[in-house]
Amino acid sequence: MGVNAQRIVLLTSSHRVAPGLLSWPAWQTLHSADRVLCADPAHPQLPYLREAGVTVKVARPTAQDLVDWCMAEGGRTAVVLATAEGDQPLTDGLARLAGSGRAAMPDLELLPGSYDLPGARLLDLVEVMDRIRRECPWSSRQTHEGLAKYAIEEAYELVEAIEDGDRDELREELGDVLLQVVFHARIAQEAEEDPFSLDDVAAGLVDKLIHRHPHVFGDERAETPEEVKEHWLRTKAAEKQRTSITDGIPLGQPGLALAAKLASRVRNAALEVPLPQGQGVGYELLAMAVRAEAEGVDPEAALRAAARTYRDTIRTTEGHAAG
Repeated sequence: MGVNAQRIVLLTSSHRVAPGLLSWPAWQTLHSADRVLCADPAHPQLPYLREAGVTVKVARPTAQDLVDWCMAEGGRTAVVLATAEGDQPLTDGLARLAGSGRAAMPDLELLPGSYDLPGARLLDLVEVMDRIRRECPWSSRQTHEGLAKYAIEEAYELVEAIEDGDRDELREELGDVLLQVVFHARIAQEAEEDPFSLDDVAAGLVDKLIHRHPHVFGDERAETPEEVKEHWLRTKAAEKQRTSITDGIPLGQPGLALAAKLASRVRNAALEVPLPQGQGVGYELLAMAVRAEAEGVDPEAALRAAARTYRDTIRTTEGHAAG
């Protein structure tokens, strides 16, 4: 008889953790149980349990049979290894018996044998994206070039969610941006020349973050955000071997953002660069964007806020006109 009599333990494990990596309480329970049952003969844990000397009986007992067996002969312990599909009939049956008012019931316990690690659902995302790429008529035909516009749209929708302060919308839009990364990485795996995967993308990012944060992962010190930014820019310039502070600035971004980025590079480099002289609203906007950046204001965000107010005013006017 096991050390814990009259006991039914439902042992669960995460499919995102390698089989055989179970908690110490799980191994103790498995070794001390009078019987270990599993309905799935192909359960990934079975080879490891048997290698560890745990005898597993492949069977699908009813709740009544399992309760009767545990209550017999003074009480016995049974461990049921949960299957990937779940064991709904068994758990529902045990719940009904427990609520039936019968005189005696074994102790019922749910024991997680392994837990998802942080980031484990990213593995699911990779698996789902892989299947969609293989089986979906639309997704299987997409290219980097065809998807580029969606990356821009999703980035703008993310910014809107941030500015609206909508947490649910923020979570959803972050997911949509992440989808673009995963989708492009999955397409890149199929390239005949220089293929790469999401793991390669993540590995490159990890190396970059570690290299650009020596105050976290190395011996350098940075006491202020300004010192961190200064080191980041200096390291980035050395990595890219840039000859101009304007290198790496995407010229296709919105005009105000482009002007502010150029002004930021000039200011961080401590250069004295006069603004170009010219006629027209473009030069006026350039001067305003440079002034905003110097004052710590994002000109794009400021203009969007003003435009939203303008939109609300339009709607109010429309409402009055309709009334």
